[in-house]
Amino acid sequence: LTDLFGPVPMTEAVNGEAGNLYPAFDSQQLIYETILADLERANTLYDQDLNMVYAEDILFANDVSLWQKFTNSLHMRLLLRISNRTETNAFQKLTAMINDPETYPVFETVEESAVLQVTGVTPNISPWGRPQDFPLGVKMAAFFVDNLNVLEDPRRPIIQTGAQDLDNNPIGYKGIPSAYAGPESQFEFNASTLNRAQVENPMQIFLMTYAEVEFIKAEMAQRGYTTNAQEHYEAGVTAAITQLGATTTEAYFDNPVAAFDGSLEQILLQKYYALYFVDYQQWFEFRRTGLPQLPTTEAMLNDAMMPSRFFYPSDVQISNQANYQQALELLGGPDNINTKVWWDNN
Repeated sequence: LTDLFGPVPMTEAVNGEAGNLYPAFDSQQLIYETILADLERANTLYDQDLNMVYAEDILFANDVSLWQKFTNSLHMRLLLRISNRTETNAFQKLTAMINDPETYPVFETVEESAVLQVTGVTPNISPWGRPQDFPLGVKMAAFFVDNLNVLEDPRRPIIQTGAQDLDNNPIGYKGIPSAYAGPESQFEFNASTLNRAQVENPMQIFLMTYAEVEFIKAEMAQRGYTTNAQEHYEAGVTAAITQLGATTTEAYFDNPVAAFDGSLEQILLQKYYALYFVDYQQWFEFRRTGLPQLPTTEAMLNDAMMPSRFFYPSDVQISNQANYQQALELLGGPDNINTKVWWDNN
């Protein structure tokens, strides 16, 4: 929530039964400091010699070691998120975690990732009630498709359908520019759309993946804090492909476009694809880094600037007005999509 809006209720949240229906807001800095402290403490509480006393959980089937790895993997994500705030010493804390895997174990395989397995058995069903609606009115963006084509990436048929010419002949995978001017009829082909199989039961909902952990390590190495950037980059790419059910070989990296060139841009482009279908993480990462460099057009709204946050819901403005005004003071700007949150000082 705080990455979406900025200041949100935390210390007074979830107190409706106690009569507090209009909670105060907390600063994003305090929220992050609290969450990071909680994750640090949680890591010290796991005891793999004790069985969990509850019924089998839906993420890790009561595997204590995987819950600990999830805790530390999430800790890494959030430290990297705030790393542009140099006063947090986030890079130094991340370095210490990476260099001490015995104290801070993290995901080490695709199978260990935090993934909700949607079985299709009520109530564990796809959030898309009508999977056939998933691709309606949606065309794949040329930037997204073109990079995968150059990479000869095996994820293409899993993510999207093939494009067709106007005679319905297949022409491979092809997208259209984001926010183009003029009618869609200007394109003399039918562009690729989203593959509806992605939201049909059974399906997977990614919360935090091993691939993301490897890309965090790759970025840290590329920035000079740790080592083995190429090893982590290749592990991240391979894991990202595998998590979607595709397969890759070492030949994938024989492609000059896929071969590691040492740049942060390349790491974050592949991380962009690894975060496909991982809630809002692509957007959060773009706000943190400005990467990958997404094309813009004159037809885009907001002067072609990527939004920095969501508006607060209108019911907050109406029903919790005093605390809404306090939230704007903590935010440090107007309630619009261009006001940056605390960690977003890129």
